[in-house]
Amino acid sequence: MKIFNEQHEMFRATVRSFVDKEIAPHIEEWEAAGRMPRWIWPRMGELGLLGVEYDDKYGGGGSDVLTSAVLHEECARSRSGSFAMAVGVHCDMASPHLYWTGSEALKEKYLPAICRGEALTAIAVTEPGGGSDVAAIRTRAVRDGDHYVINGAKMFITNGTWADVALVFARTGGPGHRGVSAFLVPTAAAGFTRREIHGKLGLRGQATAELAFDGVRVPASAMVGTEGKGFSVAMAALAKGRMSVAAGCVGIARGCLDAAVSYATQRRQFGKPIAGHQLVQRLIASIAVDADAARLLTLRVADLIERGLPFGTESSMAKLFASEAAVRAANNALQVFGGYGYIDEYPVGKYLRDARVMTLYEGTTQIQELLIGRALTGVSAFA
Repeated sequence: MKIFNEQHEMFRATVRSFVDKEIAPHIEEWEAAGRMPRWIWPRMGELGLLGVEYDDKYGGGGSDVLTSAVLHEECARSRSGSFAMAVGVHCDMASPHLYWTGSEALKEKYLPAICRGEALTAIAVTEPGGGSDVAAIRTRAVRDGDHYVINGAKMFITNGTWADVALVFARTGGPGHRGVSAFLVPTAAAGFTRREIHGKLGLRGQATAELAFDGVRVPASAMVGTEGKGFSVAMAALAKGRMSVAAGCVGIARGCLDAAVSYATQRRQFGKPIAGHQLVQRLIASIAVDADAARLLTLRVADLIERGLPFGTESSMAKLFASEAAVRAANNALQVFGGYGYIDEYPVGKYLRDARVMTLYEGTTQIQELLIGRALTGVSAFA
């Protein structure tokens, strides 16, 4: 079954070359430093790797959703989940809803710089006490003339320490999902502060942060969509973001497969390559099946989006399966490597550390199960 066309494969070759030559050689250095350098973004913009789905009048590539899936797969193969997730947030979580529902003035102001890699984006939904309960957002935006004044806090924000603009969800009305609105907030605004989060199990090169808003003033024109409709914007952002997370997990699983096959065919024990031992073959076969199944579930979501059909449930299915599959793939690959897999010189331990957070990111495995169950039964498990 042929899924990708010649343009997709040419794009894949471009991304893979960039990752292999300009990202992979620096991963250990960036992980040790706890951050990646800024030059990555303008370089990706120069290569046409940002805003691939956006109209060319904003500097985008005018490509399809499958192209985005290719991008996230190849970025995750880099052995740096930090890099892959930073790209995923910028391209498929924080900026799409500016493109889909933002005013023309906002799009003209921000999208060209986003596509050039000159303005990095973040999406600020999760709060210190909120977790997966998006409808319980406590950050508040109060109207003051032609402006809104934002007060509150956000937690575990990818790209948070270096983003130039954040898509921030805040309460403008009463309780529940109908009182939430979305705003584009420049991080240079007075009253906006951020604290970098260190000591993470994985994503060690990722600029993850806690954000604080202390009387941050933004013009009313900074609202994305209409007042009180931010919950639907957030849900759409999460649904699209789940596809990019799933695609990244496919990249992790395929990276684990490549590493396991390469090692197993070279490492010799008991007089032959360990690839000749049945139990090692079983481990490799399991990785391959997980990688391919995760990819097909992910590409189904891309196809639905491209055809303008509902994709929320399928996105949850892809994210649920692919994130758990990436963890299994990394565990199995580490088993193939044995003790060598446990040291940083080899890639699979790092794949495992970075894969584990994917079961939490963009809604935990358990939240995906509830969303899928509700869609299939019509009965909500939420209070």
